[in-house]
Amino acid sequence: MNVLEVTSLEKKYKEKHAVKGVTFDLKKGNCTALIGPNGAGKTTTLNMLAGLITPTSGRFNTLENTRDIRSIIGYLPQYPSFFEWMTGMEYLTFSGEITGLSRKESKRRSEELINLVNLSEGENRRISHYSGGMKQRLGIAQSLIHQPELVILDEPVSALDPFGRREVLDLLNDLKEQTTILFSTHILNDAEQVCDDVLFLYNGELIEQGPLNDIKKRHHTSSLKLSFDDNASRYREVLREIPWIKQVKEKGESLIIEVEELKRDRMRLFTLISEGGWPVTKFESREQSLEDLFMKVMR
Repeated sequence: MNVLEVTSLEKKYKEKHAVKGVTFDLKKGNCTALIGPNGAGKTTTLNMLAGLITPTSGRFNTLENTRDIRSIIGYLPQYPSFFEWMTGMEYLTFSGEITGLSRKESKRRSEELINLVNLSEGENRRISHYSGGMKQRLGIAQSLIHQPELVILDEPVSALDPFGRREVLDLLNDLKEQTTILFSTHILNDAEQVCDDVLFLYNGELIEQGPLNDIKKRHHTSSLKLSFDDNASRYREVLREIPWIKQVKEKGESLIIEVEELKRDRMRLFTLISEGGWPVTKFESREQSLEDLFMKVMR
């Protein structure tokens, strides 16, 4: 069952075609990552869905078959702002009342969310004293205050340090049990940790979409990783001359080698290393990352 269906969504400005005929569905209970480099049109797409900007053309419908989806969504912008003189609890209670909850119900719901996003120690602290990670978790709590069917998060971890990013990613994993999530990111490793489905956006166009595992199968490549205790560049040029090796990429003191047939070519490579006495410290089959997949699809 789809929570949201988006059809031929476009946004044109005077000198820029920011979003070009984007079509996708969001399945109920799934976490979907909208992935693309900076300037791909991710924020424009989310802002249209959130009702902050008007599409040039296209439509989006919910289960209730309505264009205005604001009543069923929670939204967190890339750079959220708060009344920083308020405490976390005051801010959430105020947010709940704005959505139409009674003060009593808003207070009860705020207490639930404070525990959910692990802000109990800071609930009575002024927001101006919150860390970046705490503010993001508070923003996510605010987006959940009215129990929306869909939560839209624009780059929820991009401005955070590694510790804050880990906190928010763990929270998104927990939230998958409660609601449908659509979030944008250009940090592919983060998306891979929490998403079920992916939307690859590039230059305003969707170039690939679907369940992450299905996309990986469609674009599967066999690759091996060699780590050296010597200069890997010396061996990269040798490998590039071998016809059954499709591609060689250098990452630090390691080489990522794409081959035609994993089992056969792994044995060939073992022989080459042994006969040449190469200073290899680690030899492993390599799982294709989301970053590899995205770069392949873009090409």
